Amino acid sequence: MMTSAVTKPRPVIVVVDDDPAVCSSLKFSLEIEGFSVRAFYSGSEFTAANNLESCACFVIDQGLADSTGMRLIESLRARHIGAPAILIVGHPYARLAAQAAAAGVPIIEKPLIGNTLLVMIREACGIS
Repeated sequence: MMTSAVTKPRPVIVVVDDDPAVCSSLKFSLEIEGFSVRAFYSGSEFTAANNLESCACFVIDQGLADSTGMRLIESLRARHIGAPAILIVGHPYARLAAQAAAAGVPIIEKPLIGNTLLVMIREACGIS
């Protein structure tokens, strides 16, 4: 008797960054690690998106041209989307760090060096 292997769906990670090189690089890197990735190149594109409820984790740049990462995370919470979010920040400052900490949102600084972001995403998705 043959049994078929059931393939677990790949966790969907959302990346929001208005720098096309960063966004594409993150998408490529995360797909190599086995994630499914939805990339958005602006805050408005992300805000207009549907079907975000099934996403496992959000990786959002704070310094978007048309919004801020924290505003986008607040909009997710207002839509009752509670998946973990990670904020990418070029220049963190105390008020932003306090705001992110109060919202339970970890911050990672640019430039993204090493595998810190991947480790944070895996932890957020409950993957060891």
